[in-house]
Amino acid sequence: MSARVLTLRDGSPSLSAMNVIRHTDADFAARLQGLTAASPLFDPVIEERTRAIVNEVKARGDAALLELTARFDGARLEAEKLAVSQAELMAVSLKADEALRSAVASAAKNIEVFSRKSKRRNWSGRNAHGAKVGEKFDPFQRVGIYIPGGTAPLVSTALMTIVLARVAGCPEIVVCTPCGKDGAINPALLFAARTAGATEIYRVGGAQAIAAMALGTETIRRVQKVFGPGNAYVVAAKRLLFGQVSVDLLPGPSEVLVLADETANPKFAAADLLAQAEHGSGHERVWLVTTSRRLLKDVEHEISRQLPELARREFIERALAHNGWLIQVESLEDAVRLANQLAPEHCEVMTRKPAVVAEKILTAGAIFLGPFSPTVLGDYVAGPSHTLPTGGAGASFAGLTVDQFQRRTSVVEYDRGSLKKALPAVQKFAEVEGLGAHGKSAEIRIQSRGSTKD
Repeated sequence: MSARVLTLRDGSPSLSAMNVIRHTDADFAARLQGLTAASPLFDPVIEERTRAIVNEVKARGDAALLELTARFDGARLEAEKLAVSQAELMAVSLKADEALRSAVASAAKNIEVFSRKSKRRNWSGRNAHGAKVGEKFDPFQRVGIYIPGGTAPLVSTALMTIVLARVAGCPEIVVCTPCGKDGAINPALLFAARTAGATEIYRVGGAQAIAAMALGTETIRRVQKVFGPGNAYVVAAKRLLFGQVSVDLLPGPSEVLVLADETANPKFAAADLLAQAEHGSGHERVWLVTTSRRLLKDVEHEISRQLPELARREFIERALAHNGWLIQVESLEDAVRLANQLAPEHCEVMTRKPAVVAEKILTAGAIFLGPFSPTVLGDYVAGPSHTLPTGGAGASFAGLTVDQFQRRTSVVEYDRGSLKKALPAVQKFAEVEGLGAHGKSAEIRIQSRGSTKD
């Protein structure tokens, strides 16, 4: 959609790049269908390029990492410089100012408390045969975490991922993040990663970082599971490598959907849309879905008023032009239905009785209730991880939780009495499936009259 010039209340012109559709438009249904189409995370061109990167890393290991880092990040490194040294980590820790230390400590505390409450714990009980059954949960022994860098090094992501791994008890926590042209990594990000509990940090970004952690190279030993958000190439790499390594979910460029009625504050709604559009990939998606024509126009006005004051205006305008939508629907039920179709990463509910409305939202990564719960709280300090599904993946995936760093194993223990109770059913299943050895493996234990060693 082409940009439109609006007139502000003070009479000055302002450029707006937002896309506007209303339920009264003749092509409303067709445009909504376009909105809920496949996301750019599943672009076949991106997937093919990513496949080539993965194959390079698989075939050439460190040599491919160094070449790709020079190509994409402009940094010319030697293999021994891929790993961040303990001396570097100590230096950034000593230089961290008190404000950063306080922010990291505050956020980490909330994240840790939240994670401990959702950690899975071993359990056991008796089944209908009287046998002991249960589950045990062990931490993955070596996990890989990707932390985006680029134009906005996500310091908070270090906490929102690494803290969970530490709470789960993972002994080896491997972090990959892009470096600048000089080979340096943002010092605040390094401080946060070290504080959170990272045991290894490598200056490798993009799809090549996912491939290195999943497949292993001479420097980076392979991990059991890969976590963390990233751009479309990072997400494509996780999809392509699924099966060769376990992955958490498919968290790509940021999204927010503000679901609002006429009671919402347009200043708040506009500010939240702008905040999630500023990350810089150009693939961010933001939606206002409202029943109020007046609110739509007021939010549009507020975006035009607030945008010129923002440092990352260029990034925001690009995201809004591509995937920024102001949508008026006929009813609150229609708004909820559209939200569930879009499956947004973040869903803010600014309506009367927001908790009641939220009960009907079934696919959002995270829900924020009321006027004083902006998405930024979830991004930084509230407690739940901000690593959430995007691109419609929320219909199938939940956000990152501590139990995803735990490996589940079922445990079964029968004695002779409980086995005898189970035997008739075992024999029947073995008979109908034509698997005689299955039945025999249970029968032989009952037929034996001696000790368990017979």
